[in-house]
Amino acid sequence: MFPLGLLSILSGVLVGLLCGGFRLALQWADAMRSAIPIWMQDRPALGCAIMIFGAAAATWLAAFLVRRIVPSAVGSGIPHVESVLHRQEPPASPILLPVKFIGGVLAIGAGLALGREGPSVQMGATLAHQIARLFRRQWRDAEALLASGAGAGLAAAFNAPLAGSAFVLEELLRRFDMRHATVALGSSVGAIAVMRLIVGPTPELRVAPHFDVAALDIAASLLIGVAAGLVSLAYNRAILGALDLADDLPWKIERKAALVGAAIGALAFFAPGVVGGGETLTQRTLDGDFALAALPIIFALRFLLGVVSYAAGTPGGLFAPLLTLGAELGFFIGLVLHGADAQEKGMAYAIVGMAAYFAAVVRAPLTGMILITEMTNSSELLLPMLAACFAAMATAAACRNEPIYDALKERAARLARRAQEEAEDAAAPTRGRDD
Repeated sequence: MFPLGLLSILSGVLVGLLCGGFRLALQWADAMRSAIPIWMQDRPALGCAIMIFGAAAATWLAAFLVRRIVPSAVGSGIPHVESVLHRQEPPASPILLPVKFIGGVLAIGAGLALGREGPSVQMGATLAHQIARLFRRQWRDAEALLASGAGAGLAAAFNAPLAGSAFVLEELLRRFDMRHATVALGSSVGAIAVMRLIVGPTPELRVAPHFDVAALDIAASLLIGVAAGLVSLAYNRAILGALDLADDLPWKIERKAALVGAAIGALAFFAPGVVGGGETLTQRTLDGDFALAALPIIFALRFLLGVVSYAAGTPGGLFAPLLTLGAELGFFIGLVLHGADAQEKGMAYAIVGMAAYFAAVVRAPLTGMILITEMTNSSELLLPMLAACFAAMATAAACRNEPIYDALKERAARLARRAQEEAEDAAAPTRGRDD
């Protein structure tokens, strides 16, 4: 176990370096995208054209890299990691690392409503598996390192070490044992130590230093949970429906991605604050920058952007966009219940909404609560979050809403079986003529 523990720390350090570079590259891309409308404010037609063609080219290239080199790099990558851990698919080759890195920077940097955590998780898992191969470890050790590398990627993406470890046990493995827990903690320690040298120890989100939690807030949290559960049903079905619709279009994946990129590029020129992963939008929601009447419009727009972006066929995750939607949903309910002047209540409900929506869509409530607690550096809302996550999980289960990563994994397996059957059917006449 001791050598495996050392390997877990080593893999965590390397994952932290990789994800730190990924995050810096995304920050640069976001800064460039945000600067173009400012530079071109005197020539809006030219500026809009640059944004449209730049985003279309970036998303075209991201989709091209996925299709031609590593198809498993598409989307979040978390369903693929889960399939590998359950021995349903082989581990990804090392070439996934540059494809996921470059493709993620291109797609998210172009303004697609995708998160950095999915690529970070898949890159972390792939890198850790390569370390296991380098040191010639058996599958039992390689599995533990692969899972811990995925958790280290999540930890590095959100500067949340405990959430990374919880994610390994609750979502990826869905079981607890001391071996995997220890290795996951080691990788998270290594990754966070490096990430904090790169981006600093500051929490991801700025929130009030104190929240006054009353009994009424618990009842309101249950309401937020029910709302999150109902919205998650529409969200999951929209994601799957958009993927099916994209598959039915008679175009190559690059053309579909370029069309999505062009549309989002135009939006990014006129409304730069609503595109991208959503981290800035989440912070602005917590700060109370949006009026009550504006929140439903922003929520609907981000909902649509998230669905369309995920169907574009580029690398990119779901976590950050989910948290943005959850914050907007919770803040809206807070303002409805307490009035437009109750900003502190709105912030508290936004935080609760983030945890509830995560629990409803992903169905990993412990990971969600730990993640939000670490991102905000506040534990005072754990009880309201617990109530909201309970209601969200119960509502999603009552609606028979399958967890999004389970649904995506089953969809990928179904498409793989269909492709194999079509290949066998196409080969059958050839075999008959040969006979």
